[in-house]
Amino acid sequence: MPDLALKMLAAYLLGALLASLLLGRLKGVDIRQLGSGNAGATNAMRTQGTAFGVAVFLLDLAKGVIAVRLLPVLRLPGVPVEAGLGTESLTLLCALAVILGHVYPVWFGFRGGKGVATLLGAVGGLDPRLLAPMLLAWVLSVLLTGYVGLASILAGLSLPLFVLLRRPGDAPLLAFSVAVSLLVLFTHRGNVARMLRGCEHRARRLWLFSSRAA
Repeated sequence: MPDLALKMLAAYLLGALLASLLLGRLKGVDIRQLGSGNAGATNAMRTQGTAFGVAVFLLDLAKGVIAVRLLPVLRLPGVPVEAGLGTESLTLLCALAVILGHVYPVWFGFRGGKGVATLLGAVGGLDPRLLAPMLLAWVLSVLLTGYVGLASILAGLSLPLFVLLRRPGDAPLLAFSVAVSLLVLFTHRGNVARMLRGCEHRARRLWLFSSRAA
């Protein structure tokens, strides 16, 4: 098996190690059976507490960093390297693979999280400067609307826009950013449906207008 396939497989399998489900097993819970049913950090925090949620977030974030900082430069003895494949392309493919592993984990029946924390880790590993608009969009969205799901969608959609401004000639990075922003939108389709029905959960402690709505 060539170098690219092995590293993408390793990135996918790394992504498929869901912190919320692994830590949940230590507590005897499956958070996919609780709250929103999602295996991400937000649902983990809502159902298991702040410390548990923060631990899940940091571990999911770390997967993205490892996939883009360590796997692409790892030398595999006896494994041929594809000619003409640059380090950037390999890194972006590993980044995509680790996010897909988180969303569709083979270890857990392909029912994973929504990929935001792992995406943030991957983007931070690629270029920390690209995190700024994503984090700004997320914070402003939560403060103005109270919807964490909407904030995650807008954070994802901000990535390709900032890539166009910051690195306009980087076509591979732009293609990656468009692909992952659409993936984030897809994984949050349930949140969009609930917002349209008016039954989406709000983060009232963060929402600036929560007191007015009470």
